[in-house]
Amino acid sequence: MKNKYFNDAIIGGKDITASYTNHGELLRLMYNTPDFRQFLDFFHTGVKVNDSCIIYLHDDQNNRYNQYYTEDTNVLNTEIENTYFNLEIKQIDFVSMKNNVLIKRYILKNNNIIDLNVNFLMHSKLLSNSNNMVGSKIENNVLLQYSHNSTMCMFSKNNINAHQLNGTDNNIGSGIIHDKDYIGMSSDSSINYELGVIKPGETKELDIYLYVFENDKVSVEEMWKKVENLRKLDVAADQVATQRYWKKYVKDHINIELKEETSEYNKKFNKIYKRSILLFPLLTNKDTGGVAAAVEVDENLTQCGRYGYCWPRDAVFITRAFDKVKMEKETEKFYKIFCKNTQSKNGMWEQRFYTDGRLAPCWGYQIDETAGVVFGAYEHYKITGDKKFLKDVLKMCENAVKFLCIYMDNILGLHDDSDIVKNEIEKTYHTEDRNKLPVSYDLWEMNEGVHLYSLASIYAAFNCIMKMYDVFKPEYEEKNRLKLESVNKLEKKMNFYKKEIEKYIDENLYNENTKTLKRNTKDELVDISLIGAVVPFEMYNPKEKRVQNTIEKINMTLRTYTGGYLRFEGDHYREGNSPWSISTLWMAMYYKEIGENKKAQECIDFIVNSCNEHGLLGEQIDNQTMKPNWVIGLAWAHAMFILEN
Repeated sequence: MKNKYFNDAIIGGKDITASYTNHGELLRLMYNTPDFRQFLDFFHTGVKVNDSCIIYLHDDQNNRYNQYYTEDTNVLNTEIENTYFNLEIKQIDFVSMKNNVLIKRYILKNNNIIDLNVNFLMHSKLLSNSNNMVGSKIENNVLLQYSHNSTMCMFSKNNINAHQLNGTDNNIGSGIIHDKDYIGMSSDSSINYELGVIKPGETKELDIYLYVFENDKVSVEEMWKKVENLRKLDVAADQVATQRYWKKYVKDHINIELKEETSEYNKKFNKIYKRSILLFPLLTNKDTGGVAAAVEVDENLTQCGRYGYCWPRDAVFITRAFDKVKMEKETEKFYKIFCKNTQSKNGMWEQRFYTDGRLAPCWGYQIDETAGVVFGAYEHYKITGDKKFLKDVLKMCENAVKFLCIYMDNILGLHDDSDIVKNEIEKTYHTEDRNKLPVSYDLWEMNEGVHLYSLASIYAAFNCIMKMYDVFKPEYEEKNRLKLESVNKLEKKMNFYKKEIEKYIDENLYNENTKTLKRNTKDELVDISLIGAVVPFEMYNPKEKRVQNTIEKINMTLRTYTGGYLRFEGDHYREGNSPWSISTLWMAMYYKEIGENKKAQECIDFIVNSCNEHGLLGEQIDNQTMKPNWVIGLAWAHAMFILEN
């Protein structure tokens, strides 16, 4: 599989999420969750015009491109003009909300003065391995590419004119494919539709369906029934219905007064805000509420540890944004289903999961993942005031806080042999010194040790569960004295730890010479996550002198000449030279807290001016081009943008 780093556009609906290049190439097709399974190695389309070789729609020197979404929808339009033949092709991609299928519409117009004889070709290769080999079959004018687990059906209302199930790479460049076999062992296959002569000024259309399903959930009989029903579909009407769905979705979820579109800046701002609303459901598991960090960008692990997973820590920021855009039900599902299902017996959460709740590959644990869930659950309650929700998640949060207490025992060197839960946790890890838990990573997952951001998240978690208890104490006083006694005991413990955290930071994470906060106990590198102690965890007052000194140091070391902010000093991830959307928006949040609205606006301006043409935000921004240069459509970045505006 080749490296496909940039998802320039993203569409989806229900069980399907798909990503594209800005030339309209379909890069990834996920079913039935936004992070698993990804079907495609590649999917290429092209035309043979008169006696030409294949002209790939996504890659030809004579092609000009223009790509845009139908306004306020997840319907993607790619206009392709082949200047050699004066052939205009409009490609429209959308996932039918009613029929749960990816539809690719092609409208071809001959702007030439001569007749154009056009054949339309598709060459598709599915991901295959020794444990899940892909084969192919032509039946009933459908190309079926199937494995043990799943099947993708590619078809149209038109009849397939030619096909090739094996060795397509050898000859597809000629634009001519042929095969006598109806079934083959190859993971890549091709089909051809003969559109015939398109006269000058004439238009022809071709609708392609990509129908994917899991083999154990759909019978052969059900598959063919679905295929025939889709062939009867009024595709134009279905496109209109899909557009109507998304337009209503945006309208229902906008929670601010958008800017008057009197300037290019205002148009970009509105585009980012609405694109965020349209992106969130494409990354969210409809059953569990788990949220993928992004559509995957690096399956081959050449640059990173992959992004197509749900980090509880990221999702805590994202669900706060959900609440702001009236997606409270999705937030509730995240805490009541995803978090409950993924919590370990000892009360902690591991680093990351698939959005369906299964444990994903990890390389350590981060204590802020656990603390963040407690913080996030209470943040949701603050928005909704839903006491029933709070009651539903209280036990989960209590278990998490007990784990946080044990973590603090380890940091502070305290020991309590009577703590049965602690001893059970330590046995689980089989550490050489069973009085010690594994060392926690920081939120960037690059440094092990004790981190200010992590301690601030624990501090906030303790505050939050005590506020939860305040909601239920009257009930406990009246009906459950034993519970009240248990709560009081835990609160006493947490108040002790809060003071110890403050003391620990003063002694270990504060530089007396510079009067600034330190990110960890090992180095003096400046880190944007230091702001976390102020926003969102409210451990320090934003106008406190040590905080202001730290902010000044951040500005001296992390602010780039373009106005964006790096993640931390000495960052080597992808060379470490690019500002991060998250970092820059974090600064905006701080400035807003202290009433420095002009400085906050400068940070927001940087983000608005660095989105891609569709309003999608990248994890990082290239200082020279002022465009995203890594992980386009990062959920955390879009969440921070929503939270800041």
